[in-house]
Amino acid sequence: MQRFDRYVLSQLMVLFGFFALVLVSVYWVNRAVKLFDQLIANGHSAGVFLEFSALWLPAVIAKVMPMASFAAAVYVAHRLSADSEMVVAKSFGYSPWRLTRPVLAFGVIVVLMMSILTHVLVPKSAEQLRMREQELSGSVAARLLREGTFLHPSDGITFYIREITARGELRDVLLTDRRLEGRDVTYTAERAYLLRDDEGAKLVMLAGMAQTLDLGDNTLSTTNFTDLTYDISAVLAPPTTTRRRIQFVPTLELLTQAPAVSAETYQPLGRVLETAHLRFQHALLCGVAALVGFAAMMTGGYSRLGSTRQVIFAIFLIVCVKFVEGLVTDPVRNDASLWPITYLPSLVGAVITVGLLWQAARPYRPKRRPVTEAPA
Repeated sequence: MQRFDRYVLSQLMVLFGFFALVLVSVYWVNRAVKLFDQLIANGHSAGVFLEFSALWLPAVIAKVMPMASFAAAVYVAHRLSADSEMVVAKSFGYSPWRLTRPVLAFGVIVVLMMSILTHVLVPKSAEQLRMREQELSGSVAARLLREGTFLHPSDGITFYIREITARGELRDVLLTDRRLEGRDVTYTAERAYLLRDDEGAKLVMLAGMAQTLDLGDNTLSTTNFTDLTYDISAVLAPPTTTRRRIQFVPTLELLTQAPAVSAETYQPLGRVLETAHLRFQHALLCGVAALVGFAAMMTGGYSRLGSTRQVIFAIFLIVCVKFVEGLVTDPVRNDASLWPITYLPSLVGAVITVGLLWQAARPYRPKRRPVTEAPA
């Protein structure tokens, strides 16, 4: 690769990293605020928040990569034109097709990066994130240790703590058990401790009273106790989900065992094939987006007024490609045999790129006005 190609490719990679970082930061901040409030409010540590953020990051990067590659290609072409570097390159005989070579190399690199994300990192991180969510949903500390709030960890159970001391002691505890038909049991205690042993989680209540209400004959019996151990492991048992989600299934399995995956995930066959081919399509779209943006900038010559028209034109073209992507979603999901049209957005982008480069390569020839003979 010649020096000019290396120079353009380096500019593309640097700006791609910059735009990807900006877009990921925007998405991450919006998501992180909600995630932080949810996890911290449920009693989880900052380490859990960082773990969830890291697991969520590959999906965010995959979402912004097409836009980042498009923005990098448009910006590099704009700067080459504004600094007259494009004019110098053309004066050496470089055609628009020749100028696109480093962009094509950049597109191949981005496609490979996106393929690793869509086929490996995103499914694995999504599956791990789901497993951690299920683990935390059964966390005793997250579901019970909240001050001044009436909690309902499961059907028929109400739990309340007035205060949690720095030593982990629970003050003024209320626990109501209405799971048995015809009987309500209410436990109150001045102090309590939440412990865990080999058999599960235990709530040890000290200096309290148990009130049992028999709804059949409407009688109330009370029992004072010095200490009482209540087994809450069964109450807080996390739901077990053995069925996989379609997002977690490897691409090869989606393609070779589509009917079995459809039956396992309770998804139509069209959705299974669409998920598999969209992983290839999203990777291709990253390279196509860069080529469309750069080719759109090639349609205009040098101007002291800038390349605003070409930038707006490039944005319009990428919006059209994304519009085509939205159009093919429902047909593929309804009819599995239509899976080839999943690649239609990339095909449309490639056709647009070829058409724009062909138009830019044509030499400009102003129209000649017909010569009229002067009257004698």
